[in-house]
Amino acid sequence: MAKTFTEDFIPLNIAVLTVSDSRTEDTDTSGQLLVEKLTDAGHFLSDKKIVVDNVYKIRAAVSQWIADDKTQAVLITGGTGFTRCDSTPEAVTPLLDKTVDGFGELFRQISYNQIGTSTIQSRAIAGLANQTIVFCMPGSTNACRTAWNDIIQTQLDSRHRPCNFVPQLKNTENCGSRG
Repeated sequence: MAKTFTEDFIPLNIAVLTVSDSRTEDTDTSGQLLVEKLTDAGHFLSDKKIVVDNVYKIRAAVSQWIADDKTQAVLITGGTGFTRCDSTPEAVTPLLDKTVDGFGELFRQISYNQIGTSTIQSRAIAGLANQTIVFCMPGSTNACRTAWNDIIQTQLDSRHRPCNFVPQLKNTENCGSRG
């Protein structure tokens, strides 16, 4: 059965992952910003973790959420640059069923106005895995703000036209209270 657009807001269960070798819950400003943004928008935080920049630790955390019947979106901050330690795209890409190429392209286009040609070093990516949308963005708080405000927020809003990701996500046809 095809899913249709709704006039009602559908709150999603969203997990946040910070990839960092140095951040703690007290110093994780990017993860904290994403939690604030998603809850202010009316969504639910399903889980939040910080993992070191290690392909297998990143993959394990994301795989758990993709397999979870309740988590519908994953926001990942960090590990998308070009240093030898940055491995988020390598960890996440094999898990994706489909890539959302436009996310990285649009993110870099918007970021160009803010940071100039340094935006070419961003390896921001997104994709769908087991009906879960996964967004990978840089670790800077400003980059997370840009990604959320200019792209992600509307794409996770069931009322956004002409299209959004909500109809593609698991358990959105019967969304109710998610306590």
